[in-house]
Amino acid sequence: MKKRVFAAIAALTMLLGGCAGRQTENASDNGDGLRELTVVLDWYPNALHAFLYQAEKAGYFAEEGLTVNIQPPAGVNDAMSMVAAGKADIGLYYQQDVIQARVQQDVPIKSIAAVVQTPLNIVLSLKDENITKPEDLVGKTVGYAGTELSEALIRSVMKNSGADPSDVTMVDVGFELMASMTTGNVDATIGCLVNHEVPQMEKEGFAVNYFFPDDFGVPKYYEGIFLASDEMIANEPEVLAGFLRACAKGFDDFQSNTDEVLQVLLDNQDEANFALDPEVEKQSCETLLPLMETADAPFLSQTEACWQENINWMYDEGLISEKPDVSEVMASIEF
Repeated sequence: MKKRVFAAIAALTMLLGGCAGRQTENASDNGDGLRELTVVLDWYPNALHAFLYQAEKAGYFAEEGLTVNIQPPAGVNDAMSMVAAGKADIGLYYQQDVIQARVQQDVPIKSIAAVVQTPLNIVLSLKDENITKPEDLVGKTVGYAGTELSEALIRSVMKNSGADPSDVTMVDVGFELMASMTTGNVDATIGCLVNHEVPQMEKEGFAVNYFFPDDFGVPKYYEGIFLASDEMIANEPEVLAGFLRACAKGFDDFQSNTDEVLQVLLDNQDEANFALDPEVEKQSCETLLPLMETADAPFLSQTEACWQENINWMYDEGLISEKPDVSEVMASIEF
């Protein structure tokens, strides 16, 4: 499900040229006295986004003086590029991409909250392959979507397990991650998500194994962060705080009335582009909820330590040319 192109930021150059004055335009209301916000998702509506649609339906955004337009991306990098260019107010995107965009292109964005506290990305295989740990990948082929991040994750888990990364053959399968396994083109994949591809494949009758890279030396990272522009963070922190408060209320409903909130999501699905299977999404909700808020990390919280660990890892793996200060990629919004 994660149709992601890591480090594809070149399009930002043109977009950034047209951002002047956009924040002033966004600050207008819709005639009802509500501040309009455009929020761009990382992908089409799915279980990860249920709390947003609940916050909208329950009126939590309106209680904060906001009217929120939730839109799927037209392109894989829209959540980041549109916010950077002032074409949207808030984006839901990925931690490592924000770090790389800041370092390599000085893109004026920061994370304001973490949506999922731990990774969802897994190394997935059919059960018959008997792949349960990095050492089992020796001599195997691993399908991926051609991203630097996936290459670095496999390289890192192999090194941390005392294995040679060159003993793994990486095969770019594009977005056909599940099909590449079920047809036998590869032995395993990286880039599938535990909350989506696992229940999807199991429903289709495939028994699977998987492991998380962060169990084998990769630092834990946030699988989804809300980002905003430097300008909005500086000038309208109270608007961002209101947005996050409303999201937190939506998440509380998601926890306490999961089936009802799931139905709200299903009512807002994009059937033409990404039709949802209610059974798969229900399982996805059950997987996501304990990962979106943990005993040690409240929903939407983020820590400087997590950001620093990922900055260090990305630098060591050659994904960034220098280490930014945490304050350049993460903003603390009190809500």
